[in-house]
Amino acid sequence: MNQTQLAEKAGFPPSSIAHFEGGARKPSFDNLRNLAAALDVTTDYLLGRTDDPTQSKDADPLYREVSKLSEHDRKMTHEFMKMLAQMAKDKDGGKKS
Repeated sequence: MNQTQLAEKAGFPPSSIAHFEGGARKPSFDNLRNLAAALDVTTDYLLGRTDDPTQSKDADPLYREVSKLSEHDRKMTHEFMKMLAQMAKDKDGGKKS
């Protein structure tokens, strides 16, 4: 994918990609998310925090929502998730771990 294609897919001008790649400008958080979505990778991958472009991609939406909760609500959510996992395990006859 070239700069123009990436810019179009991410929703900003082609010159922005050149600025980001050349180091003249750093992308804002929103632009970083748009770039990650356009490239189908995580923002952690773009930031060099992981070598795996898909690491935690499936868990990110859940993590972002849970991180907004109070400590009490987090504990409740944790208990609810444990209950759901147990129900799934019971439904599958104990096949899932």
